[in-house]
This record gives sequence, structure tokens and C-alpha cells, in this order.
Amino acid sequence: MIFNDKTAIVTGASEGVGKAAAGLFAEAGANLMLVARTKKKLEAVAEELRDKTRVEIYAMDVSDEEAAVNLFKKAQFEYGRVDVLVNNAGFHERGLVESVAAEDLGRIIDVNLRAPIFLTRIALPYLRESGGGAIVNVGSLAGRTPVPGSAAYGASKAGLRSFTYAIAEELADANIKFAVLSPGPIDTGFIMDDIDGVSDLTFSQPISTADEVAQAILDLCGNRQRELSMPKSSGILTTASYLWPALGRFARPFLERKGARVKKRLKAERAGS
Repeated sequence: MIFNDKTAIVTGASEGVGKAAAGLFAEAGANLMLVARTKKKLEAVAEELRDKTRVEIYAMDVSDEEAAVNLFKKAQFEYGRVDVLVNNAGFHERGLVESVAAEDLGRIIDVNLRAPIFLTRIALPYLRESGGGAIVNVGSLAGRTPVPGSAAYGASKAGLRSFTYAIAEELADANIKFAVLSPGPIDTGFIMDDIDGVSDLTFSQPISTADEVAQAILDLCGNRQRELSMPKSSGILTTASYLWPALGRFARPFLERKGARVKKRLKAERAGS
């Protein structure tokens, strides 16, 4: 897909999927506004991409509503338009609900659900002014099926999925594409730096690369899909598990044993590297 002269705002752009998506948008010709909490990391990403396209950075907490308003003002000032918003920033504090601090439970909801909702709200008049565009929300398979140790995270991603479908219906005639991407485990620090904390169930599913997920984000900006679960086999499995919960409960012990084996292998590989 070609994004020449269009502007893409990517949150969580300092590493992982966000960084990979920024690189692909740059190759496709988009002007970039990169968002994350850490300015130093953003500057490093921007320097890598400035030989390909125009890049601006905005260091902020995505749950800060005032900063979000200023983000779009800056993008409009720098580029004169906003065409794409990728709500990719995420936060997770793993553990059983009663073992996770209430503050962290609240932050999971703030970053993963509340922030994308009001960022989308702020983005709408800018996208309308540009004649349309796309908003892609990065969800998770955890928002489609129960995952032990990720109750609040799964709730935030389920809410984000529901919001995407609902606002797409509200604005069906607005020439704005709304989509949600629901990946399983991704080979980034988000899970690989906390292998012991990640559920065995999560590791039972094929692991995607950041580049694969980033390409899916770009594809969703231009195709007709409302949701993409990846990999496809995991999407089918999670669909079956919420349509027939008893089936999910039956399969879970087998999947957890498979995931435990994968986790053991990954830990051995990291220890040997």
C-alpha cells in the first residue's frame, strides 16, 4: 500500500511492533509522528528512518488526555494532515488479579483501552478533514479467550475489540477504516523479557515476529477486514473457545503442557545465547 504524502501516528513506536510498523510506513512513503514514553528511544528510531521520510517524535504517556490533544495539534502543524492512527501502545502487569496492585490493574485499562478510545475520538475530526483514513487498534488473542494471569489485560483487549466493531458501525459512512489486530505471542521484549511470567497457554500458540504483525497493521489500513487474528490457526482456536467454552476448558490442559515445553525450550535458547 502506498502512503505518499499521508501522515501516520504510531503509539508505542520506540520498540517492538510499533518500531517495525514505523519502518514499514516509512518505506511506503508516509510522514511519521512517533509516540512513546521514552524520548531517547524515540529519537533513536527517528534517526534510523529520517533518510526515508519525514519523522517527528512526541514523548508522552498515552493515558494523558491533554498530551493527546497536543499530539494531534503538532501532527497537523508539522504535516498539515492526519490519515492513520495506530493504537499500539500497551501495558501488562502479569499475575492473578488478587496478586496485582490495584494501581497496576487500573493502568492496564488506562493504557490499553481508555487511551485508544479517546485518541480515536481526538483523531476523528483530523481524519475527516483529510478525507478519510484508517484507525488500527492492536488487540490480542487474550481479548478473545480467557488467559490465566491476564484477566485485566484480556478485559482491556476485549473492550478494545468491542469498541472497534461498535465505532465502525457508528461511522460506517465516514470513509474511515476501523480495524482490530489480534495477535498471539510476538517475539518482542513484551513477552520474551518475562518468559516465566507469561502463561503456558500463551506459548502453546505459534509465535509471530514484530515484522509480521507490523505488515498486518499496514494491510489492515487498506483492505476490507474488520479484524485479523494471527496466526490464523490461533484465531480459529480462540473463536471456538468462546463459542463453546466447554471445549476451551477441555483443551486447556493439553495446550498448557505444549506451552510449557515451548517455554522450557525458549529459556534454554536464551540461556545459551
